[in-house]
Amino acid sequence: MNTKLEQRQKVRYRIRKKVAGTPAKPRLSVYRSNLEIYAQLIDDDNAVTLVAASSNQKDIAAQKVTKTEKAKLVGASIAQKAIELGVSAVVFDRGGNLYHGRVKAVAEGAREGGLKF
Repeated sequence: MNTKLEQRQKVRYRIRKKVAGTPAKPRLSVYRSNLEIYAQLIDDDNAVTLVAASSNQKDIAAQKVTKTEKAKLVGASIAQKAIELGVSAVVFDRGGNLYHGRVKAVAEGAREGGLKF
């Protein structure tokens, strides 16, 4: 019997077979822990993280809002950083999590910030 983590890891591998980031269209990878949420833009061709944002950044952590609202702020933050780099289109990698709740909030925040999926 597989544990929940092993099943999620299998899903992550399945997603990563299909989703890859390039310098022109990097991968927006989302990692969700119990308390925080992290997002980064990754260029898989050169194996480089272009920009990253998380809910424990000072400006986001200082706000007293729910975890879902913080996730939306993380999405907006990564979108702003990406546009400063000149990136407007990304490939979304949900990291084995369901596209629901905080993961969905990151995607919505990034879309509102100007990124195209």
